[in-house]
Formats: sequence, structure tokens, C-alpha cells
Amino acid sequence: MVADSDSKIAWHRAQLRKNRSTLKRIETAKFLVGELSDPEAIDQSAGLVADLRQKIRESEQVVALHDRQIRRPLATDLRSLSSVPWGNWTALGNGLR
Repeated sequence: MVADSDSKIAWHRAQLRKNRSTLKRIETAKFLVGELSDPEAIDQSAGLVADLRQKIRESEQVVALHDRQIRRPLATDLRSLSSVPWGNWTALGNGLR
């Protein structure tokens, strides 16, 4: 993976890794241990899962927007290359001027 020069994007990528890992641990713990019968614990767990999914969605949107603005197209057919605004792309990989 290429290092991000923008610290905001790097932070969002790190948050994605951390939040996905936490969500995976919570969801696998449900199957290993089983759900508690305490309604408050179930509500708290559901709230935590919903919060993590919202944070993951927000970070994915920020990273996807950055990737769409910065990265050049991977396809090399004439149709996809002709629709690219090459004036916005530089050899340094920074599409914003």
C-alpha cells in the first residue's frame, strides 16, 4: 500500500482498519459466547455495532472520494482514457492543483 501524503486520509484508513477489526471481534464473540439475555446489554451491543458501522461508512466515503479525485484510471482502452481530464493529473499523483 502506498503511503498517503494527506494525513486526513491516512487517519481515515487507520480508523477503517481499527473499526473493522473491532466490529469483527464483536460479531464473532456473539457466535462464540452467545448473546446475553440482558436487554440492556443487547441494546448497548446493538448501539455499539450501529456506531461502528456508521464510522466505517463515513471513513469509506472520505477515502473513496479521495481515491476518485487522485487516482488515474487503471483501464487502458480508448473509450475510458478519452473521458479522463488529463489536465488534472500530474506525474506526482496529486490530481488537485
